[in-house]
Amino acid sequence: MTEQQPHQFERGTDGPKVILVGVDGSASSMRAAAYAGGLARRQRALLVLVYVKPVLSAGATMGAPVADTTDEIASSLVADIKRSTEQVKDIFDVRWEFHTFRGDPYTGLVTAADELQADAVVVGASEQAGHRFVGSVAIRLVKAGRWPVTVVP
Repeated sequence: MTEQQPHQFERGTDGPKVILVGVDGSASSMRAAAYAGGLARRQRALLVLVYVKPVLSAGATMGAPVADTTDEIASSLVADIKRSTEQVKDIFDVRWEFHTFRGDPYTGLVTAADELQADAVVVGASEQAGHRFVGSVAIRLVKAGRWPVTVVP
């Protein structure tokens, strides 16, 4: 007689069911969101849009309104996403959610992908020149090797 193993969750066995995309309002992240939206539509997957609020810096502890600014960015992103989905609702329908996490972009996206059980991660290519030398969030996500990562230019 063989022992029956307990069922374990396997990501991506029937195609992605949760596609996570990082958005920050940049042109690159919005292209990534559009690309991820197309993937989610074709796969009938849930599109999860994630904005990572930066950790408050030393300037914020001295009275700079950083928290208010990041909340405004998140609200603006949600408004843009709702407007975009309203424009295309007759063409195709995508189930989507918007989440905010706090931290640096890499750690925030990793936490989001783990907590939301993402099957795939989509990010925009970095628009900052220094990332060619130091390494971008996208490269760090690929090196983590925990999900398929698509980098949209």
